[in-house]
Amino acid sequence: MVLAGGAARRMGGADKPNLAVAGQPMLTRVLAAVHDADPRVVVGRVPDDLPVPVHVTREEPPGGGPVAAAAAGLALVPETIAFTALLAADLPLLTGEAIDVLRLTMESAPMTGAVYRDADGHLQMLCGVWRTKPLREALVRLAHDRGSLHGASMRELLSHLRVAEVSWRRPGPPPWFDCDTDDDLRTAEEWAR
Repeated sequence: MVLAGGAARRMGGADKPNLAVAGQPMLTRVLAAVHDADPRVVVGRVPDDLPVPVHVTREEPPGGGPVAAAAAGLALVPETIAFTALLAADLPLLTGEAIDVLRLTMESAPMTGAVYRDADGHLQMLCGVWRTKPLREALVRLAHDRGSLHGASMRELLSHLRVAEVSWRRPGPPPWFDCDTDDDLRTAEEWAR
């Protein structure tokens, strides 16, 4: 599941997921990292010429934030799917290997999710793999507690989940590097080269 909404205020309102890094839109790069996922769900806008088939949805009302978007996307994930990747659309350096590390952690850990922890100790909540059923249950509990998921934070959702924190110890750029500014986009372009 790829979250492709958001206003991209720090980039002047650009259609951020469709900005190119190394000649390819960031959304396409993220979808390539989960090429074997079925189904692939995008929450937000997608271009008409997207080169891969995806299911598309939006949170209601729009602009509800990543938790509301995750709930909307999860509604399109069948109950039989054991693991769900929850990814931001602006992760142009994400790879299938990075997703495999998270998935393998989930298969071997008694936790409900696996996310990357950066060098500063921050959890990268939109670069993770989750057990689908507990993630769905956590969203239901949070919606009940708050009355709505609109505006809920990922930290609030995390309080209902147990997460394995994964460090990236391989050479090269971190897979969770996201492009929130034009400078980030230039950095990603340099790394991608």
